[in-house]
Amino acid sequence: MKLRFVFAFAAAALLTVSATASAQDKATIDKGMKVYAAATPKCSVCHSIAGVGKAASPLDAVGSTLTAAEIKTWLTDPKGAAAKAKSTKTPAMPTYAKLAPADLDALVAYLSSLKKK
Repeated sequence: MKLRFVFAFAAAALLTVSATASAQDKATIDKGMKVYAAATPKCSVCHSIAGVGKAASPLDAVGSTLTAAEIKTWLTDPKGAAAKAKSTKTPAMPTYAKLAPADLDALVAYLSSLKKK
């Protein structure tokens, strides 16, 4: 009986932590969506998400093709990322290294959440 109580308590605690983490993840992703929309220069000048922005460089599934670390590199060291990817797209992507760390992390979380459906 005591063992069942321990398992039930552990399961409830795990569900609570999971729900809290999901809420935090959603809040971070929502913040990242706002950072994407407000970034200077505007991301949508060169990229599109859900059909909004320049269609030539869609980001709809970027989270399925790049890791969070790779996305962060594209944002903070686009010249290095382009060289590594052997990308010849022009104009060259600007750097977003001057974003506040929390905004950069939120933007990475948002872009990482964009997966193939």
